[in-house]
Amino acid sequence: MKPCSAINLGALSPCTLVIFGASGDLTSRKLIPALHGLFLSDSLPHPFHIVGCARTALDAEAFRTLLHEAIRTSGPAPPAGWEEFARHISYIPVQYGDAKSFTRLAESLRQLDRDHQTQGNRICYLATPPSLYPVIAAQLGQAGLAAEGPGGKGWVRIVVEKPFGRDLTSALELDQILHQSFREHQIFRIDHYLAKETVQNILMLRFANAIFEPLWNRGHIDYVGIVAAEQLGVEHRAGYYEQTGILRDMFQNHMQQLLALTAMEPPSLFEAERVRDEKAKCARSLKPLVRETMAEHLVLGQYGPGSSQGRPVAGYRDEPGVAPDSRTPTFAMLRLFVDNWRWRDVPFYLVSGKRLPHKETKIVIQFKPVPHSMFRDMLAERIIANRLTLGIYPEEEITLTFQTKTPGSRVCLRPVTMDFKYNQDSAAPPLDAYAKVLLDVIQGDHMLFWRQDGVELAWSFLTPILEECESCGDRAPQLHTYPAGSWGPEAAQEWIRLILNN
Repeated sequence: MKPCSAINLGALSPCTLVIFGASGDLTSRKLIPALHGLFLSDSLPHPFHIVGCARTALDAEAFRTLLHEAIRTSGPAPPAGWEEFARHISYIPVQYGDAKSFTRLAESLRQLDRDHQTQGNRICYLATPPSLYPVIAAQLGQAGLAAEGPGGKGWVRIVVEKPFGRDLTSALELDQILHQSFREHQIFRIDHYLAKETVQNILMLRFANAIFEPLWNRGHIDYVGIVAAEQLGVEHRAGYYEQTGILRDMFQNHMQQLLALTAMEPPSLFEAERVRDEKAKCARSLKPLVRETMAEHLVLGQYGPGSSQGRPVAGYRDEPGVAPDSRTPTFAMLRLFVDNWRWRDVPFYLVSGKRLPHKETKIVIQFKPVPHSMFRDMLAERIIANRLTLGIYPEEEITLTFQTKTPGSRVCLRPVTMDFKYNQDSAAPPLDAYAKVLLDVIQGDHMLFWRQDGVELAWSFLTPILEECESCGDRAPQLHTYPAGSWGPEAAQEWIRLILNN
């Protein structure tokens, strides 16, 4: 038996990670903790250096103190090995719209390459608001920071966080700007959902087990439910969320990626481009929603006052920074169809929202009932159909529900569940999603990242829906209010019960 593939740390190229927006929330909450964890497990290349860049006037020591405090207050214990890790961190103030600032940055990075022997290999991570992506990408190109060395020596990669534009037009404009300075192999469009262990396990479950793939079609599956529920409200992100809403924030990226992994055809080989080819084919097969019947397939909601974890919470329109007459949806349920041979007429229910009862992400595969019950003369109850659930959060697990006889003299059926916990019997520590994607960028592996055609296909499907939702007058779909802490608007409850099996 061959051993499973692993990261060859000796093959990881020395490099510098330049984080733009380094004084922001994403850096302190996600990126630095992920890098710190990789450092403690000796999973980073040698040598490796981190450079924080932001408009905030800080020196390196103040920046390290800021990061240390953020990690210390967010974790259960003081961060181990911090002093040694911090020696790999620098800080360079940058004014994003100032070309001279980027010229000075280029000089500083070249000096750091010499000081730390990082061989000119560089990752530029844009942890900034999306409006700054075009500005920073253009400045990097003008300062010569996008150019790679000959023969692959001195590679440069740029990481862009979602959302990739606001609609199809802006996504195309962003791509054009990125490609003015960077080639496609240099661009990594990150969706951290794809790096979650159980999400990666979807393809393994489907294509490495003969008991599932023959049943993974319209002949045996009744419907598919994909849920990404958030317990929190908009919190301090009102400025971003008012411009985005749930459809842009979740459906253009995370939800469509989970859909693609669930519905795609098997690639001929488990390689990045072949997997992304099949995901693109799935996106092309999405049946467009038309204006006349959109209300039958889409429910939008906005949370009102209610309670969460036993305490009263404000409604969305009462959150700081939200317009009192805001029509931004915080909940959406979308029923769509993958119009191909495998999935014809099988509904996919996509549900996501804020201020729901708890944080949960899962994929539900509901199989069809048995075609003929030979027990109908003995059993009064309906035979419950089989259900496969792929838990992504909070539990990374796979559960399969099926029917067995209840022990005893009576002939009764009972549903039982086989349960697999993803991390059971595993000695390896779980890898944080951001740690996984950062390692993949260092290796140059695009498997878990969006390709531009996938971005365009996702926006092509969603943009007409957004245009209808954001139109004025009678054309706009109704925005339903739901109490915070509930499972969304009343108009969505029939579908919710299907997915949650209530």
